[in-house]
Amino acid sequence: MKLDWDYTDLARSYLKRPEYCTSALEQMFLLTGTQPGMLACDVGAGTGNLTVPLLERGLRVVAVEPNAAMRTLGIGRTAHHKEINWISGRGEEMGLAFSAFDLVTFGSSFGVVERAAALAEAARILKDGGWFVCLWNHRDLDDPVQQSIERLIQQEVPDYQYGIRRQDQSEVIQANPAFGQAAKVEASFEKVVDTEEWLEAWRSHATLKRQAGSKFEALLAAIAELVRKAGNGKLAVPYTTRAWLAQKLTRKDESSR
Repeated sequence: MKLDWDYTDLARSYLKRPEYCTSALEQMFLLTGTQPGMLACDVGAGTGNLTVPLLERGLRVVAVEPNAAMRTLGIGRTAHHKEINWISGRGEEMGLAFSAFDLVTFGSSFGVVERAAALAEAARILKDGGWFVCLWNHRDLDDPVQQSIERLIQQEVPDYQYGIRRQDQSEVIQANPAFGQAAKVEASFEKVVDTEEWLEAWRSHATLKRQAGSKFEALLAAIAELVRKAGNGKLAVPYTTRAWLAQKLTRKDESSR
């Protein structure tokens, strides 16, 4: 992971982020042929937002997280699971065994690595026929409340860019000859959230924090005022979980690609 992006102050806020859509995860598990007992590497595992459903699926998981504060929260959150090992490491160089994993996942973390290097490292630790997956939750920006929030952001940060997390990941995946055709999975859902907890989750928005700079706290206060008026203590927030998947080719298939 890019070590100049320090998530220490944001770590606890990550616990308030919404879970990934169950339907999208089920599609992901179906397409990848994931079965209990398989070995997964969850890269940039953070506080365990994807690690937990991998464990609940019956996978054995190595969770890689470079930030100590995030890792500590993730360790606590998954302490009751036996098949989990948390380690410090970067997505581009994890120091894990060659060709050992059935699945390598990046839950909301593929945008903060050097993607080509991270894909090469994923290919290195994956078994032939294993799968790479990256996924994010995206707010539905057509929703009226979310549109109002976006207007606030644009007022304070006119050149705001969403960055890699809202881009199509197919091209960068296809650039690595170790992987086959990339597939996309997406499913929408609505999460009824406690307004204050959802506002706390905004503190984990590192992309916004970096671009807003000194305006970040004032912007969060403006978003809070808007949401409190709209939500009356609860707020229905529409999301879409989007995932990109690609299978590691065998050496024979890779040479014929």
